[in-house]
Amino acid sequence: MILSIESSCDDSAIAITDIKTKKLIFHKKISQELEHSVYGGVVPELASRLHAEALPKILEECKPYFKDLKAIAVTTAPGLNVTLVEGVTMAKALCIALDLPLIAVNHLKGHIYSLFIEKETSFPQTVLLVSGGHTQVIEVKSLEEMKMVATTMDDSFGESFDKVSKMMNFAYPGGPVIEKMAREGDEDRYPMPLPLSQSPLIAFSYSGLKNAVRLVTLDAQEKDFPDIAACFQKAAVGHLLQKLKKYFKTNPPKHFSIVGGASANLYLREKIEVLLKPFNATLSLAELKYCSDNAAMIGRVALEMYEKDMFTPVDEVKTEPRTSL
Repeated sequence: MILSIESSCDDSAIAITDIKTKKLIFHKKISQELEHSVYGGVVPELASRLHAEALPKILEECKPYFKDLKAIAVTTAPGLNVTLVEGVTMAKALCIALDLPLIAVNHLKGHIYSLFIEKETSFPQTVLLVSGGHTQVIEVKSLEEMKMVATTMDDSFGESFDKVSKMMNFAYPGGPVIEKMAREGDEDRYPMPLPLSQSPLIAFSYSGLKNAVRLVTLDAQEKDFPDIAACFQKAAVGHLLQKLKKYFKTNPPKHFSIVGGASANLYLREKIEVLLKPFNATLSLAELKYCSDNAAMIGRVALEMYEKDMFTPVDEVKTEPRTSL
């Protein structure tokens, strides 16, 4: 089995995956949402302290499996440096204590492999990764052959939802709050700009849209918030759809996937399904419970890396706040 650790942001998680069957033997996650909600977003130093408390508690439950472990996997990039260090420190200690090799996993690859938890991989895939930190389109042919073809120029899709929620004085994380509120709103009441609509670039930008929402909320009352949420969500998703449609003109998809924490947005899923129909493309989605950060997806990547002997010496493991695939 492989024990995997995830601590890239505000979720402390550990999983144990069977190498031969790919079955998830153990998975537990402790969220920090309640602690960070009072600040309207993640406070890195607080997150680090909470990881230091939560990870050992979860690890205690894993001790019965120690004798069957063949490797330790851990997220090393990208993420918050002070939180990545907590997971990496634990991984190093386990590798030394149990005399096991270490597998350093890229968090973004983890999200892509969330599609294949307890399943065989299916490539190639055109992947839309949307989360609190990333908005990317990635052409994936294999574990080692991934090409990013579009990314955000500023804010991410998920981050913009969090910021809009904060503007309305609602809780963090804002994605579920805005999505739920938008269901009760009129998505055509307020005109919102479609970012980069006149630009030929295949890229994303949410800073301008976020500012447009801010200006509307200045004169709004609470009864107007569902309409603002609906109009924002329509524009935020519409921006993705417009750029994907432009990309599809020269790169028609056959197999398309949405991954990342914001892929749990059902409005986005519905609109993507409609966009893909003319192309007869298949749509793959991770189970909702595996959309947000988790250790099961890190373990799934680690299975592939284990088979290819992709290990990292313990004394060479480094955390990287920002990194490419």
